Amino acid sequence: MNSIKKFFGIIWMILGAGTYGMLVKTAITQISLKPTTDTIVQWSIFVIIFLPITIGFLIFGWLAFKGAYDHLPSSSDEIV
Repeated sequence: MNSIKKFFGIIWMILGAGTYGMLVKTAITQISLKPTTDTIVQWSIFVIIFLPITIGFLIFGWLAFKGAYDHLPSSSDEIV
């Protein structure tokens, strides 16, 4: 089970970086097609808003890959 968690940790990191890269590429393409203030502001907001989400995916994937979720508590007594 832990190997599956590590595998999906890698998948989360790839998906996080890949989707953010596609978002930035799309933003650059759309801004170059129509370089108005509205378009620049809209895509800048999209890129800025999704950056923390991407960082969260990368952190979650890294922790899963490193084994931070190998032992999950089964009861509230184990949480300290």
